[in-house]
Amino acid sequence: MMIKINNIEKSYGNLKVLKGIDLEIFENEIVAICGASGAGKSTLLHIMGTLDKPDNGEVLYDNKSVFSLNDNELSFFRNRNIGFVFQFHHLLPEFTAVENVALPAMIAGESKKNAIKKAQEMLQIMQLSERFLHKPAQLSGGEQQRVAVARALINNPKIVLADEPSGNLDTEHARKLHQLFFELRDKFKKTFVIITHNEELANLSDRKIMIRDGKIQSI
Repeated sequence: MMIKINNIEKSYGNLKVLKGIDLEIFENEIVAICGASGAGKSTLLHIMGTLDKPDNGEVLYDNKSVFSLNDNELSFFRNRNIGFVFQFHHLLPEFTAVENVALPAMIAGESKKNAIKKAQEMLQIMQLSERFLHKPAQLSGGEQQRVAVARALINNPKIVLADEPSGNLDTEHARKLHQLFFELRDKFKKTFVIITHNEELANLSDRKIMIRDGKIQSI
């Protein structure tokens, strides 16, 4: 699935955050988006992920303009096609690792039995077989993020959008998480778009995109 972003503009009140972004993301690509705080990186990612709508411009997935969909169609599209990983894992504290991972599959209409089975398979891929029944508070930071990645992948999305996924991890766990993204790309043929301040990850990516003051500075 290819993503094409045409002339995206976004303001919050008098603050113009994105000032005409044009960008293409290709299948099976790992793209790093870099830039200073306040440059517009997260806003762009949220619009790309259909969590927010632009003031102007369009986002095309395989040449289909996603913001022409109504809210229900857009939710369905997002649930089936896009996985999200955030800096804070956003796992539900009262649920076990396997229950957290299974939730998006159940929302998509899978039976609980099938969703749990899929979740266990995803956690095995993440090397978390011993952590199925652990709640988030019982997991390390690196383990929490791997559970979050498993959750992002449970519905077999075509693209994963990650916003500072290693921002709260130490150097070793950050490196392992980054390595995992490349392994997952090769294993499942996924596209990853990652906002990061981590120069090592950015330089390993297929492309590094710099955003400055709401505009793309370099690709």
